[in-house]
Amino acid sequence: MANLHTNLAGIKSPNPFWLASAPPTNSGYQIMKAFDAGWGGAVWKTLGVPVVNVSSRYGALNYRDTRMMGFSNIELITDRPLRDNLREIEEVKKRFPDHAVIASLMVETKEEWHQLMRDVTNAGADGVELNFGCPHGMCERGMGSAVGQEPKVLKTIVSWVKEVATIPVIVKLTPNISDITRPAVAAVEGGGDAISLINTIQSIVGVDIDNFVPYPLVDGKSTNGGYCGPAVKPIAMNMLKNCAQHPQVNIPISGIGGIENWRDAVEFILLGATSVQVCTAAMHYGFGIIREMIAGLESYMDDKGFKTLDDFRGKALGNVKHWEDLNLKYKVVASINEDKCIGCQLCYTACEDGAHQAIGLSGDMLNRKPHIIEENCVGCNLCSLVCPVEECITMERRDSGKENLTWKERTLAGSIPKTFNDDLAGGLHHWVPEPEEALKKVKPLHYKYPS
Repeated sequence: MANLHTNLAGIKSPNPFWLASAPPTNSGYQIMKAFDAGWGGAVWKTLGVPVVNVSSRYGALNYRDTRMMGFSNIELITDRPLRDNLREIEEVKKRFPDHAVIASLMVETKEEWHQLMRDVTNAGADGVELNFGCPHGMCERGMGSAVGQEPKVLKTIVSWVKEVATIPVIVKLTPNISDITRPAVAAVEGGGDAISLINTIQSIVGVDIDNFVPYPLVDGKSTNGGYCGPAVKPIAMNMLKNCAQHPQVNIPISGIGGIENWRDAVEFILLGATSVQVCTAAMHYGFGIIREMIAGLESYMDDKGFKTLDDFRGKALGNVKHWEDLNLKYKVVASINEDKCIGCQLCYTACEDGAHQAIGLSGDMLNRKPHIIEENCVGCNLCSLVCPVEECITMERRDSGKENLTWKERTLAGSIPKTFNDDLAGGLHHWVPEPEEALKKVKPLHYKYPS
C-alpha cells in the first residue's frame, strides 16, 4: 500500500495535499473541516496588519463549456484580528497534531517580522510561509510581489525571519518576474528552508463590454487581480521545473498552480515538488475533492510500484532538456485510421491553414475522409490534437531509431546554417504550395456542404 506521508523541510503531514493560503484557509473552522475531510496540511490565510477589503472580489474566465478555467481575485490578506487567528491555530493543532499548519505571513518592518514569527511559533504552527507573491493591493504598499521581484530585498527579509525562526521557513515566490530562479536563489541565500510557487499572476480576467469596466466590478471601477486556476498550471509547472533543475536551488519545493486532481499532483511531484497546494479547485468544488485526490494518488503509486513519494519525486526532470539537446533525427508522421474517422475534416483545415499543408481531400464529394500526404508531413502533431475522435489520428515513427544528432552537436561540427539561403537549413526542404494555389483550393466539406 502506498505511503503518502510527506516531510517538507521538517514539516510533516499525512499526505502531500495542502490547502494554499487563500479564502479556504481563512479560519480554524474551515481548516478543521478540511482536515476532517482528509487534507494533509493547510497554509493559513496570510497574517499581518488586518486590511479593509472591497466588494466584489472575484472574476472568472469561462472557456466554452468549462466554467472557472481561470480565476482572478482582488482580495487581500486577512481582515481578522491576529489574536483570533493565533487562538484558532492553537485549537486546530490540539485537534489535529499530525497535520501540517503553516502560517502565511506578510508585514513590513524587521520588528513586525520578528514579532509575528514568535507569535505563530508560540501558537503551535509547524512552519511559516513568507508571502512574497501577492500581485495586487499589498504590492502597492511595498509588500507581496514587490518583494518577490527584488531578490536582494527578499534575501534580506528572509534573513530577518531566520534570526528568530525555530520552525521551518518557506518562501513563496511570485510568477510576475522574468526569471523565477533569481528570487529562488535569493531565498536559499537568505537561509530559507523551502520555497513554494507559484503565487497568482497579475491579470485582468475580462471586461464588461456594456459598462466598459474590467471584472470584478467595484462600484463601476476595477483593478488588476491575481490569476490562478487550471489555466495557469502549464506556467506553474515550467517555473517549478526551472527551480528544481537549478543547482543553487537545492531546497524542497511546494508546488502550486492549477492543481485540481491526483493526476495534476503526480505531474508536479514528477517535476520535483515535495508537497502540492490547492486553492481554486477547493473554492470551486469544496473540500470533498480530497477523497478522489488521495485515492487516485494511492492507486497510481500502487500501479507503478512506488511505495513512497520519494520513489518518483523529480523523475521527469532528467527528460526535460534544452532544445539544442533534442534529437534532430527523430521523425514521426501522422496516420489516419479510416475506420474511426468521422469525416469532420477539422484536421484538414488545421493543417491547411495553421500548419504545413500535409493533409489532402478526395475529389469525390461523397468521400469526406481526408488523407495524409506523408512526404509533406513534418510530424507537428496538430492534426492529432484537433481530431475529436480518440486514437483516430496517431503519430507513427519513421526514423531508424538508431541515429541521434542534436543542434548542439551540429554546432560543434560546424554544420549549422550560417547564411540566409543556406542549404543546411531543414526549412529549405519543407514543401509548401505556390502562392497562387491559395486561390484555387476547394473548400473542405464542413465549410460548404454539397446541395
